[in-house]
Amino acid sequence: MNTDIVTLGLMQLSDSFFPTGTYTMSHGLEMLHRKKIITTPEQTRQLIEALLSNQVGPADCVALNNSYDCAKEANISGLVEIDWKIHRMRLVQTQREASARAGGQLIKCVIAMGNDLTVKKFHEQILENKTPGTYPVCLALAGQFLGISKNNTCLALMYGFTVGVLGAAMRLGIIQHTQSQQILSEIRPIISEQASMHSNTGIDQMWQFIPYVEIFQMHHEKLESKMFVT
Repeated sequence: MNTDIVTLGLMQLSDSFFPTGTYTMSHGLEMLHRKKIITTPEQTRQLIEALLSNQVGPADCVALNNSYDCAKEANISGLVEIDWKIHRMRLVQTQREASARAGGQLIKCVIAMGNDLTVKKFHEQILENKTPGTYPVCLALAGQFLGISKNNTCLALMYGFTVGVLGAAMRLGIIQHTQSQQILSEIRPIISEQASMHSNTGIDQMWQFIPYVEIFQMHHEKLESKMFVT
């Protein structure tokens, strides 16, 4: 596939213009800010680093990488197995629901962009409630369909996550635009490190451990009024 077309596909998937709704999540930042635990740019950077190193990298990226391999082999049962594993690993209900909602929307967009039998079969599994359709698994299918490499699809996942949290931090008034770009630059080596670290991790070695943040995410999902999805 033409490299320019592949690069443009990567940009399309990574753009906030892509309608998956992932940029409506704060991943607990809103609650941590309300409790005055995170009020500075440095604390925001530390939260993102912790989430990348203890959840997004070892869980989401591992799910994505193994799903990408399954997608290449049109292994639907393998995709479904990974999908349920990453879904059940999420302890916070609204996070599980948001991931499935974003994944389902992503798959609909991919189907609209072209004809791929594996994507269609997986979408049928979602429609029949045989699999949740989590975002990392659906993004792996999208990356494979668009000819984007597994590593670049993984980078797109973590980049999108980071930009989402930074966007939430700006709307909460914790950071300014220039500070968000500074943090994004500082986080780039960590994103690269996590992508490399988990490139060959098997699905049985997938893990996450962020209990402190998850407690605040659970409190956040019970709020009657809030700006962001948990």
